[in-house]
Amino acid sequence: MRRRSLLQGLTGLTLLGPLVGVRAGNRDDPAPILVVLEMSGGNDGLNTVVPYADDNYYRLRPTLGIQKSSLLELDDQFGFNPGLQGMQALWQRDELALIHGCGYDNPTFSHFNAMAYWHTGAPHQGNEYGWMGRVADQMVAKRRENMLINVGTSQSLAVKSAVHTPVVFDDPMRFQRSGSTQMIDLLPTPDLVRSNRDFLLAVDASAQASSARIRQAWSDYRPQADYGVVPMDLPKVAACIDAGLPTQLYHVSVRNNAFDTHVQQAALHRRLLSYVSDAVHGFLTDLKAMGHDRRVVVMLHSEFGRRPKENANLGTDHGSANLMLVAGTPVAGGHYGASPSLEGLGGGDNLSYTTDFRRVYGTIISDWLGVPAERVLSGDHSSLGFLG
Repeated sequence: MRRRSLLQGLTGLTLLGPLVGVRAGNRDDPAPILVVLEMSGGNDGLNTVVPYADDNYYRLRPTLGIQKSSLLELDDQFGFNPGLQGMQALWQRDELALIHGCGYDNPTFSHFNAMAYWHTGAPHQGNEYGWMGRVADQMVAKRRENMLINVGTSQSLAVKSAVHTPVVFDDPMRFQRSGSTQMIDLLPTPDLVRSNRDFLLAVDASAQASSARIRQAWSDYRPQADYGVVPMDLPKVAACIDAGLPTQLYHVSVRNNAFDTHVQQAALHRRLLSYVSDAVHGFLTDLKAMGHDRRVVVMLHSEFGRRPKENANLGTDHGSANLMLVAGTPVAGGHYGASPSLEGLGGGDNLSYTTDFRRVYGTIISDWLGVPAERVLSGDHSSLGFLG
Protein backbone atom coordinates (compact mmCIF):
# COMPACT_ATOMS: atom_id res chain seq x y z
CA MET A 1 0.00 0.00 0.00
CA ARG A 2 1.23 3.52 -0.77
CA ARG A 3 1.71 5.81 2.22
CA ARG A 4 -0.45 8.55 0.77
CA SER A 5 -3.32 6.09 0.32
CA LEU A 6 -2.93 4.90 3.88
CA LEU A 7 -3.04 8.43 5.23
CA GLN A 8 -6.19 9.22 3.31
CA GLY A 9 -7.81 6.49 5.35
CA LEU A 10 -6.62 8.01 8.64
CA THR A 11 -9.14 10.83 8.72
CA GLY A 12 -7.86 13.89 10.54
CA LEU A 13 -4.64 12.50 12.01
CA THR A 14 -1.99 15.04 12.86
CA LEU A 15 0.48 15.46 15.66
CA LEU A 16 1.10 18.57 17.70
CA GLY A 17 4.66 17.40 17.72
CA PRO A 18 7.09 15.97 15.18
CA LEU A 19 6.35 12.88 13.13
CA VAL A 20 9.99 12.07 12.51
CA GLY A 21 12.97 11.68 14.80
CA VAL A 22 15.06 14.70 15.67
CA ARG A 23 18.66 14.40 14.53
CA ALA A 24 21.09 16.37 16.65
CA GLY A 25 23.06 18.80 14.55
CA ASN A 26 26.60 20.08 14.90
CA ARG A 27 26.77 22.86 17.46
CA ASP A 28 29.17 24.73 15.18
CA ASP A 29 27.06 24.16 12.06
CA PRO A 30 27.18 27.43 10.05
CA ALA A 31 23.88 26.75 8.29
CA PRO A 32 21.75 29.94 8.24
CA ILE A 33 18.53 30.07 10.26
CA LEU A 34 15.39 32.12 9.64
CA VAL A 35 12.86 32.81 12.39
CA VAL A 36 9.52 34.29 11.28
CA LEU A 37 7.41 36.08 13.90
CA GLU A 38 3.86 36.74 12.75
CA MET A 39 2.15 39.75 14.38
CA SER A 40 -1.33 38.42 13.78
CA GLY A 41 -4.37 40.67 13.74
CA GLY A 42 -3.01 43.48 11.57
CA ASN A 43 -0.30 45.56 13.25
CA ASP A 44 -0.59 49.33 12.86
CA GLY A 45 2.64 50.20 11.08
CA LEU A 46 2.03 53.96 11.24
CA ASN A 47 2.03 53.87 15.03
CA THR A 48 4.93 51.42 15.15
CA VAL A 49 7.44 53.57 13.28
CA VAL A 50 5.84 56.99 13.39
CA PRO A 51 6.35 59.53 10.53
CA TYR A 52 6.26 62.48 12.93
CA ALA A 53 7.79 64.89 10.38
CA ASP A 54 4.72 64.50 8.13
CA ASP A 55 1.89 66.86 9.19
CA ASN A 56 -0.61 64.63 7.39
CA TYR A 57 -0.03 61.96 10.03
CA TYR A 58 -1.43 64.22 12.78
CA ARG A 59 -4.20 65.47 10.50
CA LEU A 60 -5.38 61.89 9.97
CA ARG A 61 -4.84 60.92 13.59
CA PRO A 62 -5.70 63.90 15.80
CA THR A 63 -6.14 61.63 18.84
CA LEU A 64 -4.12 58.50 18.08
CA GLY A 65 -1.15 60.36 16.63
CA ILE A 66 1.86 59.98 18.96
CA GLN A 67 3.58 63.26 19.62
CA LYS A 68 7.27 63.58 18.85
CA SER A 69 8.08 64.24 22.49
CA SER A 70 6.74 60.79 23.41
CA LEU A 71 8.55 58.87 20.70
CA LEU A 72 11.80 56.97 21.06
CA GLU A 73 14.53 58.49 18.95
CA LEU A 74 15.06 57.06 15.47
CA ASP A 75 15.98 59.86 13.02
CA ASP A 76 14.78 63.25 11.76
CA GLN A 77 11.76 61.79 9.96
CA PHE A 78 10.60 58.86 12.09
CA GLY A 79 10.36 57.85 15.73
CA PHE A 80 9.75 54.53 17.45
CA ASN A 81 6.59 53.83 19.38
CA PRO A 82 7.39 54.21 23.11
CA GLY A 83 6.93 50.46 23.53
CA LEU A 84 9.82 49.60 21.20
CA GLN A 85 12.80 50.04 23.48
CA GLY A 86 14.25 46.68 22.47
CA MET A 87 13.90 47.49 18.77
CA GLN A 88 15.48 50.88 19.34
CA ALA A 89 18.51 49.14 20.88
CA LEU A 90 18.80 46.92 17.80
CA TRP A 91 18.49 49.97 15.54
CA GLN A 92 21.30 51.68 17.42
CA ARG A 93 23.48 48.61 16.81
CA ASP A 94 22.63 48.67 13.08
CA GLU A 95 20.91 45.30 13.45
CA LEU A 96 17.38 46.32 12.40
CA ALA A 97 16.04 46.88 8.89
CA LEU A 98 12.74 48.75 8.51
CA ILE A 99 11.01 47.99 5.21
CA HIS A 100 8.30 50.52 4.41
CA GLY A 101 5.10 50.27 2.39
CA CYS A 102 4.93 46.49 2.07
CA GLY A 103 1.89 45.10 0.29
CA TYR A 104 0.52 43.73 -2.99
CA ASP A 105 -2.03 44.53 -5.70
CA ASN A 106 -5.76 44.44 -4.89
CA PRO A 107 -5.36 43.85 -1.16
CA THR A 108 -7.96 41.98 0.85
CA PHE A 109 -9.10 43.15 4.29
CA SER A 110 -10.12 39.70 5.46
CA HIS A 111 -7.83 38.28 8.16
CA PHE A 112 -8.22 34.77 6.77
CA ASN A 113 -7.55 35.60 3.13
CA ALA A 114 -4.80 38.10 3.83
CA MET A 115 -2.89 35.71 6.07
CA ALA A 116 -3.20 32.99 3.44
CA TYR A 117 -1.57 35.34 0.93
CA TRP A 118 1.31 36.07 3.29
CA HIS A 119 1.65 32.42 4.28
CA THR A 120 1.90 31.29 0.67
CA GLY A 121 3.66 34.35 -0.74
CA ALA A 122 1.18 34.08 -3.59
CA PRO A 123 -1.64 36.67 -3.39
CA HIS A 124 -4.84 35.68 -5.23
CA GLN A 125 -3.26 32.41 -6.44
CA GLY A 126 -4.28 29.79 -3.88
CA ASN A 127 -0.95 27.95 -3.64
CA GLU A 128 -1.23 24.64 -1.79
CA TYR A 129 2.10 24.98 0.01
CA GLY A 130 3.52 27.70 2.24
CA TRP A 131 6.38 29.92 1.19
CA MET A 132 8.60 28.59 3.98
CA GLY A 133 7.70 25.04 3.02
CA ARG A 134 8.61 25.71 -0.61
CA VAL A 135 11.91 27.26 0.48
CA ALA A 136 12.68 24.13 2.50
CA ASP A 137 11.91 21.98 -0.53
CA GLN A 138 14.39 23.98 -2.61
CA MET A 139 17.06 23.96 0.10
CA VAL A 140 16.91 20.18 0.58
CA ALA A 141 15.13 18.23 -2.13
CA LYS A 142 14.97 14.97 -0.15
CA ARG A 143 13.14 14.84 3.17
CA ARG A 144 15.38 15.89 6.05
CA GLU A 145 14.31 15.45 9.61
CA ASN A 146 13.25 18.64 11.38
CA MET A 147 13.88 21.06 8.54
CA LEU A 148 11.01 23.25 9.81
CA ILE A 149 9.68 23.92 13.32
CA ASN A 150 6.36 25.65 13.97
CA VAL A 151 5.69 26.61 17.60
CA GLY A 152 1.93 26.89 18.12
CA THR A 153 -1.26 24.98 18.78
CA SER A 154 -1.74 24.12 15.11
CA GLN A 155 0.31 24.06 11.93
CA SER A 156 0.60 27.28 9.95
CA LEU A 157 0.11 27.13 6.20
CA ALA A 158 3.44 29.00 5.92
CA VAL A 159 5.41 25.84 6.79
CA LYS A 160 3.40 23.35 4.74
CA SER A 161 5.84 21.51 2.49
CA ALA A 162 5.60 18.98 -0.31
CA VAL A 163 8.76 17.22 0.90
CA HIS A 164 9.38 17.89 4.58
CA THR A 165 7.21 17.22 7.63
CA PRO A 166 7.13 20.30 9.92
CA VAL A 167 7.63 19.76 13.63
CA VAL A 168 4.64 21.38 15.35
CA PHE A 169 4.48 21.79 19.12
CA ASP A 170 3.24 24.19 21.75
CA ASP A 171 4.46 22.97 25.14
CA PRO A 172 7.85 21.23 24.68
CA MET A 173 7.13 19.01 27.67
CA ARG A 174 3.69 17.86 26.54
CA PHE A 175 3.45 16.57 23.00
CA GLN A 176 0.05 15.13 22.14
CA ARG A 177 -2.02 13.92 19.25
CA SER A 178 -4.76 16.17 17.96
CA GLY A 179 -7.54 15.78 15.41
CA SER A 180 -7.49 17.90 12.28
CA THR A 181 -9.28 17.89 8.95
CA GLN A 182 -6.04 18.75 7.17
CA MET A 183 -4.36 15.88 5.34
CA ILE A 184 -0.58 15.84 5.55
CA ASP A 185 1.66 13.72 3.33
CA LEU A 186 3.70 12.52 6.27
CA LEU A 187 6.51 10.52 4.71
CA PRO A 188 6.63 10.88 0.94
CA THR A 189 9.66 8.57 0.42
CA PRO A 190 10.18 5.73 0.08
CA ASP A 191 6.86 5.34 -1.71
CA LEU A 192 5.97 1.83 -0.56
CA VAL A 193 5.60 0.33 2.91
CA ARG A 194 5.60 -3.32 3.83
CA SER A 195 2.40 -3.05 5.85
CA ASN A 196 0.05 -0.58 7.49
CA ARG A 197 1.21 -1.80 10.87
CA ASP A 198 4.90 -1.20 10.07
CA PHE A 199 4.14 2.31 8.89
CA LEU A 200 2.11 3.24 11.96
CA LEU A 201 4.77 1.81 14.25
CA ALA A 202 7.42 3.86 12.44
CA VAL A 203 5.37 7.04 12.79
CA ASP A 204 4.82 6.38 16.48
CA ALA A 205 8.49 5.59 17.11
CA SER A 206 9.72 8.72 15.35
CA ALA A 207 7.17 10.87 17.19
CA GLN A 208 8.37 9.43 20.49
CA ALA A 209 12.00 10.09 19.58
CA SER A 210 11.26 13.64 18.50
CA SER A 211 9.29 14.39 21.63
CA ALA A 212 12.14 13.12 23.78
CA ARG A 213 14.73 15.23 21.92
CA ILE A 214 12.66 18.41 22.16
CA ARG A 215 11.97 17.79 25.85
CA GLN A 216 15.68 17.29 26.46
CA ALA A 217 16.54 20.49 24.60
CA TRP A 218 14.04 22.42 26.70
CA SER A 219 15.20 20.81 29.95
CA ASP A 220 18.84 21.64 29.20
CA TYR A 221 18.15 25.22 28.12
CA ARG A 222 19.25 28.06 30.39
CA PRO A 223 18.31 31.54 29.05
CA GLN A 224 21.04 34.13 29.22
CA ALA A 225 18.82 37.14 28.51
CA ASP A 226 15.56 38.74 29.63
CA TYR A 227 12.73 38.06 27.16
CA GLY A 228 10.26 40.36 28.89
CA VAL A 229 6.72 39.65 30.05
CA VAL A 230 5.53 37.66 26.99
CA PRO A 231 8.44 35.85 25.31
CA MET A 232 6.50 34.99 22.11
CA ASP A 233 7.73 31.36 22.15
CA LEU A 234 11.22 32.55 21.21
CA PRO A 235 12.95 30.84 24.17
CA LYS A 236 11.70 27.53 22.72
CA VAL A 237 13.40 28.41 19.45
CA ALA A 238 16.59 29.39 21.28
CA ALA A 239 16.55 26.05 23.11
CA CYS A 240 16.30 24.14 19.83
CA ILE A 241 19.11 26.15 18.26
CA ASP A 242 21.41 25.75 21.25
CA ALA A 243 20.69 22.01 21.40
CA GLY A 244 22.03 21.63 17.88
CA LEU A 245 18.83 20.70 16.07
CA PRO A 246 19.30 20.87 12.29
CA THR A 247 16.26 23.13 11.83
CA GLN A 248 16.80 26.13 9.57
CA LEU A 249 13.25 27.52 9.41
CA TYR A 250 11.18 28.45 12.48
CA HIS A 251 7.71 29.99 12.67
CA VAL A 252 6.12 31.60 15.75
CA SER A 253 3.24 34.03 16.10
CA VAL A 254 1.47 36.43 18.41
CA ARG A 255 -1.56 34.50 19.60
CA ASN A 256 -5.28 35.28 19.23
CA ASN A 257 -5.14 38.01 16.55
CA ALA A 258 -4.02 40.38 19.29
CA PHE A 259 -3.09 43.23 16.93
CA ASP A 260 -6.68 43.69 15.70
CA THR A 261 -6.98 47.10 17.38
CA HIS A 262 -10.32 48.54 16.26
CA VAL A 263 -11.14 50.05 19.66
CA GLN A 264 -9.09 52.08 22.19
CA GLN A 265 -5.89 51.25 20.39
CA ALA A 266 -3.24 53.43 22.00
CA ALA A 267 -2.46 51.67 25.28
CA LEU A 268 -3.07 48.15 23.97
CA HIS A 269 -0.91 48.66 20.89
CA ARG A 270 1.97 50.08 22.89
CA ARG A 271 1.79 47.14 25.29
CA LEU A 272 1.71 44.56 22.48
CA LEU A 273 4.66 46.20 20.76
CA SER A 274 6.61 46.16 24.01
CA TYR A 275 6.00 42.41 24.36
CA VAL A 276 7.21 41.71 20.83
CA SER A 277 10.12 44.14 21.03
CA ASP A 278 11.41 42.85 24.37
CA ALA A 279 11.07 39.24 23.22
CA VAL A 280 12.99 39.78 19.97
CA HIS A 281 15.70 41.79 21.71
CA GLY A 282 15.99 39.15 24.42
CA PHE A 283 16.14 36.36 21.83
CA LEU A 284 18.94 37.98 19.85
CA THR A 285 20.83 38.85 23.05
CA ASP A 286 20.45 35.23 24.19
CA LEU A 287 21.77 33.93 20.87
CA LYS A 288 24.72 36.30 21.05
CA ALA A 289 25.62 35.01 24.51
CA MET A 290 25.42 31.44 23.17
CA GLY A 291 27.51 32.28 20.10
CA HIS A 292 24.73 31.62 17.57
CA ASP A 293 23.73 35.17 16.62
CA ARG A 294 25.60 35.26 13.30
CA ARG A 295 23.51 32.33 12.09
CA VAL A 296 20.07 33.81 12.77
CA VAL A 297 17.81 36.40 11.15
CA VAL A 298 14.34 37.29 12.50
CA MET A 299 11.61 38.59 10.18
CA LEU A 300 8.44 40.21 11.56
CA HIS A 301 5.28 40.73 9.53
CA SER A 302 1.51 41.09 9.85
CA GLU A 303 -1.29 40.18 7.44
CA PHE A 304 -2.07 43.84 6.72
CA GLY A 305 -1.66 47.31 8.18
CA ARG A 306 -4.29 49.69 9.52
CA ARG A 307 -6.01 52.61 7.83
CA PRO A 308 -4.22 55.94 8.14
CA LYS A 309 -7.31 57.67 9.54
CA GLU A 310 -8.38 56.85 13.09
CA ASN A 311 -11.94 55.63 13.56
CA ALA A 312 -14.66 56.89 15.91
CA ASN A 313 -13.71 54.28 18.55
CA LEU A 314 -10.16 55.61 19.00
CA GLY A 315 -8.82 52.68 17.03
CA THR A 316 -7.94 51.89 13.43
CA ASP A 317 -9.60 49.62 10.88
CA HIS A 318 -8.13 47.06 8.50
CA GLY A 319 -5.75 48.64 6.02
CA SER A 320 -3.29 47.75 3.31
CA ALA A 321 0.41 48.66 3.07
CA ASN A 322 2.44 48.00 6.17
CA LEU A 323 5.85 47.94 7.79
CA MET A 324 8.03 44.82 7.92
CA LEU A 325 11.04 44.41 10.17
CA VAL A 326 14.12 42.21 9.85
CA ALA A 327 16.52 41.93 12.78
CA GLY A 328 19.77 40.20 13.67
CA THR A 329 23.54 40.49 13.65
CA PRO A 330 23.76 39.71 9.88
CA VAL A 331 21.30 42.52 9.01
CA ALA A 332 22.45 45.82 7.49
CA GLY A 333 20.32 48.18 9.55
CA GLY A 334 18.45 51.09 7.99
CA HIS A 335 15.38 52.18 6.03
CA TYR A 336 14.39 50.21 2.92
CA GLY A 337 11.58 50.91 0.50
CA ALA A 338 9.70 54.19 0.16
CA SER A 339 7.33 55.33 2.87
CA PRO A 340 3.78 55.54 1.44
CA SER A 341 2.35 59.00 0.96
CA LEU A 342 -0.19 60.16 3.53
CA GLU A 343 -1.42 62.94 1.26
CA GLY A 344 -2.79 61.13 -1.79
CA LEU A 345 -4.46 58.09 -0.26
CA GLY A 346 -5.62 55.23 -2.44
CA GLY A 347 -8.99 53.52 -2.64
CA GLY A 348 -10.92 53.45 0.61
CA ASP A 349 -8.62 56.10 2.05
CA ASN A 350 -5.88 53.51 2.31
CA LEU A 351 -2.14 53.60 1.82
CA SER A 352 -0.82 52.68 -1.60
CA TYR A 353 1.91 50.09 -1.22
CA THR A 354 5.41 50.93 -2.43
CA THR A 355 7.22 47.62 -1.82
CA ASP A 356 5.97 44.21 -2.92
CA PHE A 357 6.22 42.14 0.27
CA ARG A 358 7.70 39.32 -1.80
CA ARG A 359 10.82 41.46 -2.23
CA VAL A 360 11.41 41.04 1.51
CA TYR A 361 10.83 37.29 1.25
CA GLY A 362 13.00 37.17 -1.86
CA THR A 363 15.86 39.05 -0.22
CA ILE A 364 15.90 36.57 2.66
CA ILE A 365 15.49 33.55 0.39
CA SER A 366 18.29 34.50 -1.98
CA ASP A 367 20.70 36.56 0.12
CA TRP A 368 20.40 34.62 3.38
CA LEU A 369 19.17 31.10 2.67
CA GLY A 370 20.98 30.78 -0.65
CA VAL A 371 18.06 29.71 -2.82
CA PRO A 372 17.18 31.54 -6.07
CA ALA A 373 14.00 33.37 -5.11
CA GLU A 374 12.40 32.84 -8.51
CA ARG A 375 12.17 29.11 -7.74
CA VAL A 376 9.87 29.90 -4.83
CA LEU A 377 8.06 33.16 -5.59
CA SER A 378 6.19 34.85 -8.38
CA GLY A 379 5.91 38.63 -8.48
CA ASP A 380 8.68 41.05 -7.54
CA HIS A 381 11.41 39.43 -5.47
CA SER A 382 14.46 41.51 -6.39
CA SER A 383 16.82 42.00 -3.47
CA LEU A 384 16.45 45.00 -1.19
CA GLY A 385 20.03 44.58 0.05
CA PHE A 386 19.43 44.52 3.82
CA LEU A 387 21.54 41.36 4.16
CA GLY A 388 24.74 42.75 2.74
